[in-house]
Amino acid sequence: MHFGVVSFPGSNCEQDAVHAIRYLGYDASFVWHQERDLSKYDAILLPGGFSYGDYLRCGAVARFSPVMEEVVREADAGKPIIGICNGFQILTEAHLLPGALIRNVGLKFLCKTVALRLEDSVCKWTDAPAGTIYHLPIAHNEGNYICDPDTLKALQDNGQIVLRYCEESGEVLPNSAPNGALDNIAGICNERGNVLGMMPHPERVCDGVAGNRDGVDFFNGIVRMLEGAVL
Repeated sequence: MHFGVVSFPGSNCEQDAVHAIRYLGYDASFVWHQERDLSKYDAILLPGGFSYGDYLRCGAVARFSPVMEEVVREADAGKPIIGICNGFQILTEAHLLPGALIRNVGLKFLCKTVALRLEDSVCKWTDAPAGTIYHLPIAHNEGNYICDPDTLKALQDNGQIVLRYCEESGEVLPNSAPNGALDNIAGICNERGNVLGMMPHPERVCDGVAGNRDGVDFFNGIVRMLEGAVL
């Protein structure tokens, strides 16, 4: 299993992602943003950070990097693509995922561990049952997910909402999202389920150093899914 982790100018979480993937026993390589061939990778990860200094909008410039042509092509071919934090923002700018990420409610950068509920979705990046509660760190200024009413209904009807911010009990309340995200959305996928965007950082909680290993499922699950497809 070989992950390609894309590095854009201004990315700062690619090291964390590569460390987590290798810690779990899989291969991971850094992919420079000018790369034009991603065929050798089994899955592609767009990491967090501040690509191109977040000029214009978060992810708006990175969306035009040469590598993104290949990311779109591989996504269309069914290859697993995951965007974390800034990577999620890039995926929406590239129209691989619907909606947009805007400034947090309160206009403050948020950096803390939050409770998240895994929803019943078409995305199989984890094989945990729906309702599983994860505790993952967030670190973002623009994590407030928005979309128009028709898009929200489609996300709900098609099972494209993968993660919601929740209370410790697992209950989702109107204000569970610390950033004000619509419908408490923390992560969504495309209709096919192979492209996942999420604001929390699973790569930061894989080795136990930060207190838990709740991020492990988001890497092991996709490996098991791909291995099953090959078998």
